[in-house]
Amino acid sequence: MKNVKEAKNLEGQRILLRIDLNVPVSEGRVADDFRIHKTLPTINFLIDKKAKIILLSHFEGKSGKPETLKPIFEYLKKYIPGIAFAADFSGLEDLVAKMKEGEVVLFENLRLNPGEKTNDHEFTKKLASFGDIFVNEAFSVSHRNHASIVGLPKLLAHFAGLLFQNEVENLSKVFNPAHPSLFILGGSKFETKIPLIEKLSKNFDHLFVGGALAHNFFKEKGYEIGKSLVSNGNFDLKESLESGRIILPTDVVVGGGKDETLTKKVENVNKSEIIEDAGPETISKLKELIKTSNFILWNGPLGNYEEGYKDGTLELAKIISENTGEAIIGGGDTIAAITSLGLQDKFKFISTGGGSMLEYLLNETLPGIEALK
Repeated sequence: MKNVKEAKNLEGQRILLRIDLNVPVSEGRVADDFRIHKTLPTINFLIDKKAKIILLSHFEGKSGKPETLKPIFEYLKKYIPGIAFAADFSGLEDLVAKMKEGEVVLFENLRLNPGEKTNDHEFTKKLASFGDIFVNEAFSVSHRNHASIVGLPKLLAHFAGLLFQNEVENLSKVFNPAHPSLFILGGSKFETKIPLIEKLSKNFDHLFVGGALAHNFFKEKGYEIGKSLVSNGNFDLKESLESGRIILPTDVVVGGGKDETLTKKVENVNKSEIIEDAGPETISKLKELIKTSNFILWNGPLGNYEEGYKDGTLELAKIISENTGEAIIGGGDTIAAITSLGLQDKFKFISTGGGSMLEYLLNETLPGIEALK
């Protein structure tokens, strides 16, 4: 897999640069620019090389449905002077024909066309007609078999972006971590994460399972979890628990509402309660474990982050940021916690991927990676 710095004669070349601008937008304004800033080095590299850059992205916003990229375009103006916006193919055709070296055009949301998700060949050919070279800088979407991820590399000379290569190089360290090593996995969707737990428990010395993922383990141990979120199914967790590498919360924050919460030992939760977050004893024990770890992988919050139960996750972010060992961090709520505390610069590497990070760690490749080979 070659990166864009290995490309020759970029001057005047039309570069289709796939990036991920699917960032939080509130009241028409970008609320979190983490992914945008991670992409800027590659954009600026191509500008310096006097290429003609056509940015391709998607955006689904809070609705979960494709929405216009215009609010993000307005934000990009601060960092890319003179950037233009193409609302459709005819507009893109006009702008690309007039582009000068070093100029940038943002094309409207790819997913407004159904051909993007279905990897439609005609849609892909139309996109490819506007470029000479394809660069994938959207690692966070590269677990998708979409036209702009796996279709374009078949039709154009192709390279990985600087961020994309950085993602692969850093995440690959997980397969042979420095010891002692600690994997902290939170969030929900147990059925999609249990294969990762089974795989990485063999690589890591300790694996802490928190968030709603822990509830299935609590059930396996015979603990009451009340009305807490739990994944249905028989996951046969006995062997994982008996391995001795799985660590679970020992105390939790419970309640039925934010104004009526209290901390309890896990074994004391009753049928009317909901487990919402990790308790202080759990965080204290994690802190001691983190102090002795030379390598840490963390993905997913320790509590119901979106509903305001953030204390455990925020405290964990602070503790890991102070650790001298290497840490790899990823996941939407995890990154939100770090950015809300202004700790981005305290971490050597923060992945832009959520689902793509987990899929890469499980399969050691992605459709987008294979397409670039």
